[in-house]
Amino acid sequence: MAKTLAIVMFSGTADKFIPLGVLTQTAANLGLSVRIFVTGFATPYFTKNKPEPRFPKEFEDFVPKIHEGMERIKAPSWYDMLKDAKEAGDVKIYVCSLMAEIMGIKKEDMDPIVDDVVGATYFMQESGDAEIIFI
Repeated sequence: MAKTLAIVMFSGTADKFIPLGVLTQTAANLGLSVRIFVTGFATPYFTKNKPEPRFPKEFEDFVPKIHEGMERIKAPSWYDMLKDAKEAGDVKIYVCSLMAEIMGIKKEDMDPIVDDVVGATYFMQESGDAEIIFI
C-alpha cells in the first residue's frame, strides 16, 4: 500500500466534499500521509468566510434524504472530518497559489485548516510517488 494519499480537490459541490472528508480521515487513521491540493471551484470553501457547499441540481431530490441520514447516524461534517484527520496524522492541506491569485484570495483569508498556499510544483514534490486522486 502507498504511504501517501494525494488528493486534488477541484470541485465545489457537497457531493464531493463528503468523500474528501471520508477518504482523508480513513487514510490518516490507517497511518498514511495525506496531501490535499485545493484548486478550482473548491478554493472558496477553504477560506475563513467559506460558503456552505451545495449539491448539484441533478441531486436535489436526494438532498433531504442525505441530510436526514447524516443526522441520524451523527456523521461529522466534511470539515470536521478534515480537522480530525489533521489531529490523527500527517495531513497537509494546500491551496493553489494560482487559483487563489485568480480569485483575489490572500493567504490571510484562508481558514486555519489550510497549511499553506503553494504552487502545483510544490504539491507534486510533496506528493512524491503517491497516486493522485482527483475529486
